[in-house]
Amino acid sequence: MKKIGNILWGIVLIVIGVIIGGNALGLTDINIFFDGWWTLFIIIPCFIGLFKEREKTGNVIGLIIGIILLLCCQDILDFDMIWKLIFPTILVVIGLSLVFKDTVSSKVNKEIKKLNENKPKENEYCATFSGQDINFDGEKFNGADLTAVFGGVKCDLRKAIIESDTVINTSSIFGGIDIFVPENVKIKVKSSSIFGGVSDEKKHIENTDAHIIYVNATCIFGGVEIK
Repeated sequence: MKKIGNILWGIVLIVIGVIIGGNALGLTDINIFFDGWWTLFIIIPCFIGLFKEREKTGNVIGLIIGIILLLCCQDILDFDMIWKLIFPTILVVIGLSLVFKDTVSSKVNKEIKKLNENKPKENEYCATFSGQDINFDGEKFNGADLTAVFGGVKCDLRKAIIESDTVINTSSIFGGIDIFVPENVKIKVKSSSIFGGVSDEKKHIENTDAHIIYVNATCIFGGVEIK
């Protein structure tokens, strides 16, 4: 997913560079500052996020808002009417995502609930306007709660001892959480995100006997990266 995101960003930058260069040499006459050009700062990142991130709800909402604002700036849509409808539209999109997410991921939800009931309470870490580096080298890992609010958390499990399936609950609000996992585990993600998401960069393995780390993520203008 990360590779696709990099390719798309590369294409965007190449196109912008070609347009600016062509205009400077007189080969093209493309006005990149058209009415509503600023909406591209919403549309392009959200569009790329659809390919890069597991959780797509926030990107879908952002893409819809960006396109609607662009059409309003072009006088194709009436801004006053759209402004009245945009909030209920966002609520409908979020509601649909929650309904279908719970239906599709019911098995994962049940497993996460069971693991949370048996998870020890001591591994709770929070970074608020700060950062935390957590290392479990040589330690038995039975799960954790990670919270980043206007801050960052790094959790390194690459040399941790993982003897069973476990869960990591994450909350990132205007913050970021990086989780480094061993190569011999599987990852399953449940994400509830608004203008944020989970990026899983770990190579997936086929070993059916491998233990599973469930990442139960809530992202609000924040993100979780699994590496």
